[in-house]
Amino acid sequence: MDTPTFSPAEKNQIEAFCRKYPTRQSAVMPTLWLAQEKFGELTPPILRLVAETLGLPYAHVEGVATFYTMYLTQRKGKWLIEICTCFTCGECGGRELWDYAEESLSLNQEGVSPDGLFWFREAECLGACDTAPAVQIEGRRMVFSVTPHKLDAILDSLRKGELPPFESVPIRNPD
Repeated sequence: MDTPTFSPAEKNQIEAFCRKYPTRQSAVMPTLWLAQEKFGELTPPILRLVAETLGLPYAHVEGVATFYTMYLTQRKGKWLIEICTCFTCGECGGRELWDYAEESLSLNQEGVSPDGLFWFREAECLGACDTAPAVQIEGRRMVFSVTPHKLDAILDSLRKGELPPFESVPIRNPD
């Protein structure tokens, strides 16, 4: 791989992040997200790029990237799918959904399908307890009240290279 670089437009975006905060260190998280969106994962050369761009120590940038699960320091499949198995989702079908994905796709120990297309991880909490079980795709698309049938439809969309359509959080009428 060539040495990773940010385009002039991306550097401008990073500088805009920096202007929002009292220190450049505070712009690490949005800059890491921008880098992950561009490169797909945050390998050591990309972490160095982020550190150099922000003028921060590599160790600080690496520490942030390895602490938060939303940052991928090693991509294991084309599509990252996280199934919430936390208490509420787990009790409302999240655990069964995980088992369904694991069995129907023959996931390996790391949660990757044999074709490398799907990488499943358990999510601790996606903050959608009232619409359990919830699934998050690539850290940017949420799907609610997921059943095995709905998961199959999600996977079919991803096989075509398409995220499932945006789904707003349903608001229940208390009456």
